[in-house]
Amino acid sequence: MTEIKQAALVLQDGTLFEGELVGYEPEQGYTSGEVVFNTALTGYQEVVTDPSYAGQIITFTYPHIGNYGISDQDFESSRPYCRGIIVKDLARRRSNWRSQTGLDTFLIKSKVSGICGIDTRRLTRHIREVGAMPGAFGVADEATLLSAAKKEPGTSGTDLVAEVTCSEPYFVPASKDNEKKNKKIVALDFGIKRTILKHLSMIGDVQVVPAWTSAEDVLSYQPDGVFLSNGPGDPASVKNAPGTIASLLGKVPIFGICLGHQLLGRAIGAATVKMPFGHHGANHPVKNMITGKIEITSQNHNFAVDADSLSGKASITHVNLNDGVCQGLSIDEAHAFSVQHHPEAGPGPHDSAYLFADFDRLMDRVKGDLSA
Repeated sequence: MTEIKQAALVLQDGTLFEGELVGYEPEQGYTSGEVVFNTALTGYQEVVTDPSYAGQIITFTYPHIGNYGISDQDFESSRPYCRGIIVKDLARRRSNWRSQTGLDTFLIKSKVSGICGIDTRRLTRHIREVGAMPGAFGVADEATLLSAAKKEPGTSGTDLVAEVTCSEPYFVPASKDNEKKNKKIVALDFGIKRTILKHLSMIGDVQVVPAWTSAEDVLSYQPDGVFLSNGPGDPASVKNAPGTIASLLGKVPIFGICLGHQLLGRAIGAATVKMPFGHHGANHPVKNMITGKIEITSQNHNFAVDADSLSGKASITHVNLNDGVCQGLSIDEAHAFSVQHHPEAGPGPHDSAYLFADFDRLMDRVKGDLSA
């Protein structure tokens, strides 16, 4: 029987939660990061392996996590980049025909710490009231945990993309299910998810390049379109990316998701702001301002484009109905558009998957205009 190790979570404001350690036990006795909450009911593996969670500790609001185990088919990246996870009840027995290992075993192998037995409802209410903040959890004493939480910088002003971007370019061929296979897409990797690559490969060949790749090098691939990926942290701290994107505008169709959306906004001079506790979940209602339809979306971001700063620079195409946050923008004259939510839905609903088809049609239209 696995030894139960008492652990505690301490937030930067001193709020204390008691629980039990699960997953990996770090040598220093604790792990620290910015504490956020995710409201998705399923998809914990995709959430844990989403590179956009770099620097963060994920609180799962759904009380029972780990019941269907871990499958090699559901990874969004090669390894987790999150700092840890917080759950109410970690399933001790997995039950699913696709399962290859348990969540606890996976956490240990990946050297990711977790804490269970936490009153996640109380924790989530606290974050909603005071905002996301750094915290630390582990088997260390309360004073050590509080000290670690206070030293943790959080995600503002930190370039977390440098931790998750690829070190060198790599190629993803068009899917065998793609009959056309007639597009060449360059994807700037700010922390790209594998499900996004699957969707893009249904359009054509995908050349993935590191976040620091110059506009000149991107265009040297002679792409039909450029994709700006999701990623972690503060868009204001991603060096050179806005300038690179600005240099690409008008030269090639552009589609951005999440951090890519924020960086596109900064490329045209818009501002980005940190939200009180961000959007993390798979049930956010978003209004498409063009069609008037409501889409239920998957989201994961702590920063957003300041809608007021977009005036005269771009049109707002999508709005979050919970709080009015800008969820999409379009720069028609430059053949560029982006959304804050995740149309690839890994995990989440597929209401917004049409955006990949929109990107495909945009590339066709621009190519047709150039050849006319």
